[in-house]
Amino acid sequence: MVLMVLRKAGTAAAAAGVVTFGLLGLVTVGTFAASGTPQQSANRAALSPGTVPAAFQAPIQQWGALCPEISPPMLAAQLYQESGFDPKAQSGVGAQGMAQFMPDTWAAYGTDANGDGRKDVWDPLDAIASAATFDCALAKDVAKVPGDRQANLLAAYNAGPYAVTKYNGVPPYKETQGYVRNIQAMARSFTVPTAPVEVSGQSAGAIYFAQSKLGTPYLWGGEGLPSQNGRFDCSGLTQAAYASVGIALPRVANDQWYAGPHPSRDQLRPGDLVFWATDLNDPRSIHHVGIYVGGGYMINAPHTGAVIRYDKIDTREYIGATRVTSDGAQALPSRNADGSVSAPSRPGTTAPTGPAAPTTPSAPVAPAALATPSTAPTPPAAGPPAAAAPPAPAGPDPAGAGRRAARN
Repeated sequence: MVLMVLRKAGTAAAAAGVVTFGLLGLVTVGTFAASGTPQQSANRAALSPGTVPAAFQAPIQQWGALCPEISPPMLAAQLYQESGFDPKAQSGVGAQGMAQFMPDTWAAYGTDANGDGRKDVWDPLDAIASAATFDCALAKDVAKVPGDRQANLLAAYNAGPYAVTKYNGVPPYKETQGYVRNIQAMARSFTVPTAPVEVSGQSAGAIYFAQSKLGTPYLWGGEGLPSQNGRFDCSGLTQAAYASVGIALPRVANDQWYAGPHPSRDQLRPGDLVFWATDLNDPRSIHHVGIYVGGGYMINAPHTGAVIRYDKIDTREYIGATRVTSDGAQALPSRNADGSVSAPSRPGTTAPTGPAAPTTPSAPVAPAALATPSTAPTPPAAGPPAAAAPPAPAGPDPAGAGRRAARN
């Protein structure tokens, strides 16, 4: 299978004008050789720039250090799991705001983070601070329970402190164990890499699938179904490519962004997903995705009227890349029919056993004044425009839409 991948890569790359040596060398070295050591533990890491909307970067970094058991990446993962960073999110059971608090829990743990004299569940700064305050209160409630203290607080968030104390750690509930595993796995997508990101073992198979679709006409909303004559749009192609190697990705591009850690431009390896956004300070505006193959090229399902082809990645609106992992993809929240996030737990909802809120509310502890939100990193300098930037598909393309449009 490896030889077939390389033969197909060489033939197709030559047809597209790609330098064969660069492509094949990167596929061989990048896909099958280790690129570094494992990253540091997520619960001690800093929040990676560009993984949350810029306006929320500094507050999440600030409040994510409120107590030792939480971290900025873990807090970001929780907020994304709960609402997709939507300050106006509201669930059918009454959970409200970015952190999806139930009213009774908000009354106990709501925090005025912006100093306007109000504790507003719809204000993102208040919601971020309150989520951290609630987490740290839970951590205090289960502080005497042995084991991983972050895992214990996450279990308490999902099942209540009583259950964690009763079972002397994460209780044997499938939902709770899944919640703990998913938040800790998703936190790696929000973590600043401090070492080269490890190569995905499934990348070669994903590339092989995508190469087999070269020349196929683009179809907005296409998922490769027989009724669609096997045609794809951008995120339909990436979803199918990774499904072919047993990894289930979400349907839209800006959700696929969180399916693993984010290698820098110089750490890209074949099989990485590469993304474009209309606002480089807001990953919610991601509208396009391709599969990197090496040498500065990707396999791309670009837009209506084009075919799946090789294109250069160093073009305008390039926001970054994701190295897909099995646990990262599995950790992503599912979406309801209206596009809203379907999260497994809400602060203040009834858990399998025991109350979801801490048994003894702790007074909110305010950290230092919030810093001015930082901006996302400057995108890589564009190379010679041998290929045009992937244009946004015409019409309300679900693969080319930002998060707000994807929820329509």
